[in-house]
Order: sequence, then C-alpha cells, then structure tokens
Amino acid sequence: MKTVLKWLGILLVVLVVIGLLAGAGLFFTTNSDINKTYDVAVAPITLPTDAASIEEGARIATIRGCNGCHTPDFGGGTFLNDPMLGVIETANITPGEGSAVSGYTVEDWDRAVRHGINPEGKSLMIMPSYEFAGLSDEQFGQLIAYMQTVPAVDREHPDPKVGLLGRVLLATGQLPLLPAALVDQTAKAPVSVAPTASVEYGAYLSTACIGCHKPDFSGGPSPDAAPGDPPAANLTPAGPLSKWTMEEFKTVLRTGVSPEGRTLDPEVMPWMMTQHFTDTEIEALWLYLQSIPPVVPKS
Repeated sequence: MKTVLKWLGILLVVLVVIGLLAGAGLFFTTNSDINKTYDVAVAPITLPTDAASIEEGARIATIRGCNGCHTPDFGGGTFLNDPMLGVIETANITPGEGSAVSGYTVEDWDRAVRHGINPEGKSLMIMPSYEFAGLSDEQFGQLIAYMQTVPAVDREHPDPKVGLLGRVLLATGQLPLLPAALVDQTAKAPVSVAPTASVEYGAYLSTACIGCHKPDFSGGPSPDAAPGDPPAANLTPAGPLSKWTMEEFKTVLRTGVSPEGRTLDPEVMPWMMTQHFTDTEIEALWLYLQSIPPVVPKS
C-alpha cells in the first residue's frame, strides 16, 4: 500500500511539474507574440478638409463599426470582461483625457487602423485591422478627417489583461487578439474604389463582415461571443441567403427583420450599422455574396 501511495505521489508531482512547465511555456510564447514589434512604412496621406468628405467619414465610421466597438461617443468601453478569456476595453479615440490617440500623426492612424500597430510598433489588441487593411486611401482619409472633429471625451481605460483561456486560444490561433499578425503588412490598399453595383465593389465592402462571418463567410460561433449568442450566419450560397431575394437582403440590412419574420438582435447582427449602407453598396455586397463558392461548415 505504501508503495502504491509513493508512486501516486511521484505521479502527482510529475503532473504538477508538467503543468507548471506548460503554463510557463504558454505564458512565454503568448508574451512573445504580444510584444513582437513590426516595422511598417506607410505613405503619407493628405486628409480632406471639405464638409462633404468629413460627412462621408462620419458615415464610414458607422458602417465600419467604429462607433460600435469604441461606443457612440468614441470614448471606448468594455469589449471583453471574462477573467478566463481576458479583460479588454476598447480605446478612447477622442482628444479627451485618457485618449489612446493623443499626438497621433496621420501615419500613426494608418498603422493603427489598417495595420493593427501602435506607435511603438507592437500589435494593438482586438482592433480588427484585417477588416480595414484594404480600406482605400480615399476612404481612410475621410474617416480620419472626421475623427479629428469628434468632441473630446474624458475616459480612462486600464491596460488589457489576457486570461489563461485567452492565451490558449491565442496560441492555437482561435482568438484574433493580435491583428498585426493577421494582416498582410506588405499589401497596398487601393487609392480609391469606384462605388458601383458590382461583384468587385462588393468584395471590397465585404471585408467589414469577415470578423463575425469569417473570411470564407461560412459563419459559425465566435470565441469572444457572449454566452447565449447565436452563431454568425452562413452568408455563402450554402446558407439561408440562397432562399432570399436582393430586396429581402436589403430589408434585413436596413430593418433587421428577416424574410422569415424574425427580428435580429442588433447586438449580434449590427443592422443599426448596415442600415446606413447605400443602395449601391447593398446591391454590390449581394452580388458578391452570390458569386462566392458555397461552404458547408464542419459539424
């Protein structure tokens, strides 16, 4: 009996040591990713100053979700509050106290928005720059021109903390925590994109959807979804859109009501954002989604 207990004790010690080593390795690996620096040169962009461009910048901030994640006043707020995943707040991107963009040059804005990098060269957290990387110079300029007009909001935010589960998901590529690692840092954004009801323009717009619906638009659960949130819809021809018309698609994006009569939760499907798409944008997005291959998610 004593021999059995002795070996059980040894086994327990071995398991504890293995667990500690694995935890240390996980912490080291993810810290290395978090602290990795990127050297990205960006071309200077002259911001527009006319009222029409600034007004369009305000619309871009809406349809691209800036005033969703960063809150309607752009002062930032809670994005993730789960001790296991992490505690992360979105940045204050106004000129007020606690601003994360105080002193930003246009080039700093570019690295942050389209490359996911802060002025020190490290990756931002959570900022979905993979959705903005292809934003045209023209629309980027309009967006930042508008952001420089927003009122100051005094709001401080704590430094982000990544929990154990968050580190596991980060290490296994299941949590898009560090956008700089997910962006092709050598790719060049277009100077401008003509707004036409075309597959090409729809492809350009569709990058705003990949954060929830995935790059192949097959949808599914998100690792940072709130408990009880439904999975994102499959937007490929294998999903429910195959039974919709373009007008029904337009109604969903404008009102949040599906052809089946279901009212979509705006916290899950941000139709309060997509209702500001123009008819041309919705038609282009529809044409693009009709053109992509069907994808049936693995069960």
